[in-house]
Amino acid sequence: MDLIFNNLSTMAIVFAIGITLLAGFVKGATGFALPMIMVSGLATVLPPDVAIAALIVPTVVSNVWQALRGGGVGAAVTVASRYKLYIGTLLVVIVITAQLVSAMSHDAIMLTIGIPITLLALVLLSGKKFSISDGGRKFADVIIGTISGFLGGLAGIWGPLTVMYLTALETPKKDQVRVTGVIFSAGAVVLGLSHLKSGLLNAQTIPLSLFMIIPVLIGQTLGNRLQDRLDQQKFKRLTLLVLVIAGLNLIRRGMM
Repeated sequence: MDLIFNNLSTMAIVFAIGITLLAGFVKGATGFALPMIMVSGLATVLPPDVAIAALIVPTVVSNVWQALRGGGVGAAVTVASRYKLYIGTLLVVIVITAQLVSAMSHDAIMLTIGIPITLLALVLLSGKKFSISDGGRKFADVIIGTISGFLGGLAGIWGPLTVMYLTALETPKKDQVRVTGVIFSAGAVVLGLSHLKSGLLNAQTIPLSLFMIIPVLIGQTLGNRLQDRLDQQKFKRLTLLVLVIAGLNLIRRGMM
């Protein structure tokens, strides 16, 4: 961590902590978007691979908290069992795709992250809804799980498609927040193990990732309070607007 921070100005460090606080706050209020906001923001002051490494440990911690909040282990296991095929597909693809990060150029990583973020946020902002029949559920689990796993392994981002998929299945709000916590926790653990193998998590980046737990949990605590008190749908729209801006910024950097 010292070597990474020695290459950053004080303002850059403050900016990185602020972005992580914001990501934790949005996560607490909406149940998703932590990796997207962190990688989008941190990539403006850190190399993309370091930005991805920085979000892995706090993502695991925040998602475990989300999965267990308000129901404990029993409730988390019950709701997760309904999505076991999706979760299994997601994890397998994350393991495979995570090995590609070090082989891609920084510009390619920026574009691969930015384009899906922008498009998916715009789709959600448009109010579009999808319906999936009971007969097509298993097929959808595999297809959506594969795409989400690809984005997750490459950039630590598997939230947008997961949220859209659960919405299409008309998952109740409390169950949706809980199951996303379970899915994101499992994915983050697998992502972390995969990047220990790929070398993205190493002696320099692991301390940075551990450090980022603090601002994430502070932000998530505040966000949880907002989620309990305010209309979540209105805040999600504001969150998606921020994600559109972040995605466009990544696309701009990738094209430059």
